[in-house]
Amino acid sequence: MTAYAEKKARLLRIVDGALQAVAPDPALRAAVKREGNVLAVDDREYDLNDYDRVLLLGAGKASAAMAATMEDILGDRLDSGLVATKYGHGLALAKTEVMESGHPVPDEAGVRAGDALLERAADAGERDLVLFLLSGGASALVPSPLDAVSLADKQEATRRLLECGAAIGEINAIRKHLSRFKGGHLAETLAPATVATLIISDVVGDRLDVIGSGPTAPDDSTFLDCQAILDRYRLCHRMPDSVVQAVADGCAGRAPETRKAGDPCFKRVRNTIVAGNAMAVDGAAVAARRLGYTPVVVDLAMEGEARDQATRLIRLAGKYGLGGGETQPPVCLLAGGETTVTIKGNGKGGRNQEWALAAALELTALGPAGERISAMSLGTDGTDGPTDAAGGMAFPDTACGEQTEAAGRALADNDAYHFLDSAGTLLKTGPTRTNVMDVAAVLVDPA
Repeated sequence: MTAYAEKKARLLRIVDGALQAVAPDPALRAAVKREGNVLAVDDREYDLNDYDRVLLLGAGKASAAMAATMEDILGDRLDSGLVATKYGHGLALAKTEVMESGHPVPDEAGVRAGDALLERAADAGERDLVLFLLSGGASALVPSPLDAVSLADKQEATRRLLECGAAIGEINAIRKHLSRFKGGHLAETLAPATVATLIISDVVGDRLDVIGSGPTAPDDSTFLDCQAILDRYRLCHRMPDSVVQAVADGCAGRAPETRKAGDPCFKRVRNTIVAGNAMAVDGAAVAARRLGYTPVVVDLAMEGEARDQATRLIRLAGKYGLGGGETQPPVCLLAGGETTVTIKGNGKGGRNQEWALAAALELTALGPAGERISAMSLGTDGTDGPTDAAGGMAFPDTACGEQTEAAGRALADNDAYHFLDSAGTLLKTGPTRTNVMDVAAVLVDPA
């Protein structure tokens, strides 16, 4: 193996460590236990004898895998289930119907999935226990648009929001206010059933109102916030008229708000986070330590432009390589969160691939200091943007020499996918059936 092949193997070990730490099955089994007819969810117990039916509902990229575990835990006490997940993330389950739909842009299959979930939710009664399995991706997978907003208009709104560089919380604020499912509306439909929501978090800070756009959580955002977001990114003249009008109607009090804290619909709802980004970073740290590196967690709230965050972390790695860090190499710098990309070009890629391409260019800019550094950025769901890659890797030779200019052009055109593909540094995992945002790792080897 060449030196860089060895570094690639180490990075892949760290990827495996991160993903194993947030796999749905062990995460759920750590939080949910059943002894006889008593189901314990975190510190809350449910006597299954008190309920006529036990139902599974779910939405998100991890929902099918979560349902598989819950079917095993519940056994014969489970009556039926329905989950919506991304294409390619489904599983054949015994009692749970799995519907697949589009992500990140919603599609007709997602509308059907949303209608089916809302129909099941409306059928739940006071003596039913509903376990709702929520994970990242639910916002797009179950669009459930307002009657006044067509699917085509919601698709266009989603594209505009993704392209402008808005943060996930801003995107979800608007999604919630255009949906019959999000922003606590599912809890409203489920009432008066008892609801235990089990969550794999994909947002910084694990905010319940942002994860999957908060179907069973109170929503702090308002129509006025949505208008401010449209103004901030100068989207009013680029959004469909129905979306602009829906926000304006809400601001004027002509449309109902999302469900807020204190609403009676939340009285019998409990939300529990079973896995999140910090667990993935911890898993990466364990793997790095086993490889002989001292893990240093730099950031658990990595946000902002992907290329800027990559530059920041590689420059910090350069300082560690020169002996200016708190720990001497070999060191593994780790960060978790979710960056954004403001799309200005016509290329193909995702935030993690753009991160890796920018990191490769920064390694070249560091000169000799970059020769002992390698890096990767991973989308834990296995899909980075509209591609088949989970992210990318960067080595000292990825963007050096004659490739530097080509790498710069690719970055300017948001075309990280094709450049990294030609360099052999795309990171591909296939569907992971989990989703806890992104993990970045930078290895600094000793001289």
